[in-house]
Amino acid sequence: MLVLARRALGAAGFALGCLIPVAVMAQVDSASGAMAPQTCSATIPVTWPEAGTRIERAQHQPGDQTIPAHCELFGIMHEHTGVDGQHYAVRFHMRLPDAWNGRFFFQGGGGSNGDIGDALGPVGFNRDDPAQKPALALGYAVLSQDSGHSNALNSNPARGGATAFGFDPQARADYGHASLAPVTRAARAIIAAYYRQPIRYSYFVGCSKGGEEGMVLAQQHPDLFDGIIAAAPGFALPRAAVEEAFQVQVLAALAPHAAGANPAFADFDKAFSLAQLDLVGGAIKAACDGLDGARDGIVSDTAACTTARVRPRLEALHCAPGQDGGCLSGDQIDAVLRLMAGGKGADGRPFYASWPWDPGLASPGWSIWKLGSPDGKVPALNIVLGGASLNTVFSVPPTAVAGDPQSLLDAQLAFSIERDGRRIYATGGGFDRSAWQDSSAHSADLGAFAARGGRLIVPHGAADPVFSLRDTVSWWDRVNARAGGKAAGFVRVFPVPGMNHCVGGPATDHFDAFSALVTWVEKGRAPDSIPAQAGPQTPWPGRTRPLCPWPGHAHYKGRGSLEDAANFACAKSGSVKSGHAAQR
Repeated sequence: MLVLARRALGAAGFALGCLIPVAVMAQVDSASGAMAPQTCSATIPVTWPEAGTRIERAQHQPGDQTIPAHCELFGIMHEHTGVDGQHYAVRFHMRLPDAWNGRFFFQGGGGSNGDIGDALGPVGFNRDDPAQKPALALGYAVLSQDSGHSNALNSNPARGGATAFGFDPQARADYGHASLAPVTRAARAIIAAYYRQPIRYSYFVGCSKGGEEGMVLAQQHPDLFDGIIAAAPGFALPRAAVEEAFQVQVLAALAPHAAGANPAFADFDKAFSLAQLDLVGGAIKAACDGLDGARDGIVSDTAACTTARVRPRLEALHCAPGQDGGCLSGDQIDAVLRLMAGGKGADGRPFYASWPWDPGLASPGWSIWKLGSPDGKVPALNIVLGGASLNTVFSVPPTAVAGDPQSLLDAQLAFSIERDGRRIYATGGGFDRSAWQDSSAHSADLGAFAARGGRLIVPHGAADPVFSLRDTVSWWDRVNARAGGKAAGFVRVFPVPGMNHCVGGPATDHFDAFSALVTWVEKGRAPDSIPAQAGPQTPWPGRTRPLCPWPGHAHYKGRGSLEDAANFACAKSGSVKSGHAAQR
């Protein structure tokens, strides 16, 4: 369920006191009269908000063609010895540009974190998009962190590998939420001491686990950030982990296996072929592609694309007697319907959420989570990432599970929603907080964030295989109800048809939500749409569309090229009669 970890960076050095004496006398910039930055060193005079915080090392970097000259530093805080005897700490990385624009950028994490990251500040999630310069290059002071554990130091193959930190209550809390506000305040103190000027605006940008972190900050620490992008938010992580186990069980039943035995991990990907997933995607397009006024391969009106519409198209693909290829078995059709409906609790309702019908589920960015990569080099991420985190991080008590794929598969197949699902809400055995309390941010109360002028943008792919768009829009509906129908004044969810987890899929997944956020925060202009373009992985590279805030979608105006966003307008589902859909 967790996105792959980022490149690890080490941090070593020496400890300094909580209040560090001034190393260099202040200098005045003769051109502007403003105070020049302190010298880049570990002796930047910081008054720390929290004892035990320190800069381990710092060095001035000259910059190059892609990033400007800046002060790079590594810090550490929240050090403690865990119940497992290991040393834990929150380690952080900062880059402070010489030409500072007065703004602070917190770069969200991903997956199980445990990686200090590289504080460059990606403003979008298509890292190969040359149009999106990192925040550092735009003059922002940038922070990244590892959220309280190190994959290099705290991993244990007998306890799930990189998620072994879940056996320590404090490390688990730091991962879920407890590191965010302290490391933010430490970074703000460093910025204030280094530049000797106040921060004008503060921004947070993250996707997946980083999206959950953005939600935590908006809900629990509304005073820290002016603008937040919480993309594809994993803000119900423990429930989503249970959902992954359910999905693994559905697919495992289709994989070759002996009676009464679990399938071999090597056979798990045989539940569906890529050609069969293409058939499912085709059925979704046949049922729903024209609902937005254009048959263009994009299902923009996700709200109108219901199971009642799609089911007949799927059933029409049922293999006839003796048919081999170009069809689906009855068990496969049933499995697709069960996957999209979501796992059910004892009350018969989805334990997590149902899923949108979107043709992007036929893309590699969807199948790599469910079945693994087509070339077999990357195993099913729902198993190798989800199986470990469910047992070690999102359950009380945590359960040791070996980190090899077969053991993780067997653990997920042994999990029962009715019997074991309650463990995400349990406490005890040294855990005073449940996994749900530590690793969720599902509150509809954004009142304090809105009252101080905070603004939140939530892009989310309709074909996200990890976190369901339906969970996100259901949350927005609750926020809107609580705000008396005025939630769009401070938070907007932007569904991205076809997009997989954070990026990819048959989608217009190249878009600049960050510029839209900055304009909203600093100029007061809310984004009524965000321009988006299809990338090279799609059948129509260069195609443009407006991304519309929920509950809207891009609807074809009825004339003009289907490749041009100018010929589409945002409309609410059901508010426009489609009539005869235009053909591509």
